[in-house]
Amino acid sequence: MIGLVTAMVIVFLGYLIKYKRWSWLIAGYNTASPKDKALYDEIALFTGMGNFLFLLAAITIIPAIGEFVGKPWIIGLGWAMFTVAVFAFLIYANTGNRFKKPE
Repeated sequence: MIGLVTAMVIVFLGYLIKYKRWSWLIAGYNTASPKDKALYDEIALFTGMGNFLFLLAAITIIPAIGEFVGKPWIIGLGWAMFTVAVFAFLIYANTGNRFKKPE
């Protein structure tokens, strides 16, 4: 039950970032100066973060299913997938200037 509530909260945060453009929810971007913010493509940044949160919400449901059916290996698989997704997104977001404005 907690896993489903957590997933719903993550989906809601993803919605706020992607569609409502609540930039203050993105750590680091919210405290950047206007000069630094001008370097970023906000549409790409908000879309990327929103989609990432939607992915995390979907992955968060997997351990909840494992708990519901009583299969500990599904719970472990879900958290392993969560960890891999976080590190993969960190690498993705910090390589290739994906969220910078083209010059």
